[in-house]
Amino acid sequence: MNPIIPDELAAMIQSGENISVEFKKSTTDITKDVYETVCSFSNRVGGHIFLGVKDNGTVLGVQPDKVEYIKKNFVTVINNGNKMFPPLYLTPIVYDVDGKIVIYIHVPVSPSVVRCNGRIYDRNNESDIDITDNQDMVYQLYARKQDTYYVNKVFPVFGVADLRHDLIDRARNMTRVRTEHHPWMDMTDEELLRSAKLILNDPQTGKEGLTLASILLFGSDNMIVSVLAHHKTDAIFRVFNTDRYDDRDVIVTNLLDSYDRLMTFGKKHLNDVFTMDGIISVSARDKILREIVSNLLAHRDFSNAYVAKMIIEKDQILVENANRSHGYGNLNIQAFSPFPKNPVISSVFREIGLADELGSGMKNTYKYTSLYSGGQPQFIEGDVFKIIIPLNAAATATVGPEQSDKSSAVRDDGFGEKPLTIKMDAKKVNELIAFCEVGRTKAEMMEFCGIKSDSYFRINVLKPLVQIGLLKRTIPDKPRSPKQKYVKT
Repeated sequence: MNPIIPDELAAMIQSGENISVEFKKSTTDITKDVYETVCSFSNRVGGHIFLGVKDNGTVLGVQPDKVEYIKKNFVTVINNGNKMFPPLYLTPIVYDVDGKIVIYIHVPVSPSVVRCNGRIYDRNNESDIDITDNQDMVYQLYARKQDTYYVNKVFPVFGVADLRHDLIDRARNMTRVRTEHHPWMDMTDEELLRSAKLILNDPQTGKEGLTLASILLFGSDNMIVSVLAHHKTDAIFRVFNTDRYDDRDVIVTNLLDSYDRLMTFGKKHLNDVFTMDGIISVSARDKILREIVSNLLAHRDFSNAYVAKMIIEKDQILVENANRSHGYGNLNIQAFSPFPKNPVISSVFREIGLADELGSGMKNTYKYTSLYSGGQPQFIEGDVFKIIIPLNAAATATVGPEQSDKSSAVRDDGFGEKPLTIKMDAKKVNELIAFCEVGRTKAEMMEFCGIKSDSYFRINVLKPLVQIGLLKRTIPDKPRSPKQKYVKT
């Protein structure tokens, strides 16, 4: 008698196919595409194959008299170097699922690139993709397997004199954030670059030269474009004109200036609401921006032309960049194991104070997002790495560049078109909005907030909340009526 399928495997069948789960009908014979799936799982993150199950998760069951035949054929093919290279050693396991037979195959990640019938397959969502003729995707696959880093690519044609020495001096001075007298302070530019592993030997030609990382950090804009034409970071503010954007900065420059411009863009469009870390007042906004901006710049897959971007919307910040993934789905902070993406760039960022130790950024982002908006961030692993920072009314009340024409998307509501800023703690803002579930007068709201100044409350709290549509007046045409109340929209 076959053993009952374990609960964790049964749960996979119930959850359906995904990046690492595949169902195959194979009731009487093993279908050829099973081997393509074995190949793609081996090349990606590993996976689980269930034979005797339809694509929709319906368990059909393998015919009992065909079980041994299917198992033997499977093992024979995956051990045949002409069919699967390198040969794999996998063991099919037979389970009972409600009286029906299911054959389960666990496919681990292979340390090398696997080919099926001479073709290379990779996994994308629920599909096995033949990438053999796609040079970029094959390169990225080999890079994942060999644990090489694209930013270590050597350009012997360039020397130290071709870099911007003002940027190197700037990095040297920034080390004071970590220590008063950093070793870089006494080094020449060339010694600094060598110590940071930004000058290497090309393993293929044996020639020495600057690495791509050194050019991205300290090269001129023209120099960067000459070695990495697709290098770009897009900063977008999209709150009112949701079909396009309200403000944008297309950044094509070195990583140090890119960091500054992204930070400036974020500060321009996000309120720096009052927050306390214990008994210390901190800028949670700046802390969050530091973590997501440094991650966006230091950990992207520079071999991929996918445009890195930071998008500020009404209810979230979305950060996206190409990624050499080590898994798929939401990362769990409790079980998260960080992987270095571009160790050399990350190391420089740590030395000059733009980042901390690997893995600490995720913890800091959780901490300061909770202080800033009361929510929890999401870190989503995949070929495109995503960070989502939830925002609340207090954060998005900074509504970007002032509008000069009457077509502005900013709500009027009798308070004019000029965007305003809420100057009150984010938590208190949310409490005030809840307090106004039932209509409240301005006096009641001021008392609730503990604010005594009528003008301060009206300009810095009441007007912005009405302007962005979180509160509305119960008597729209009589803003100063004694009967006027404000209610949550």
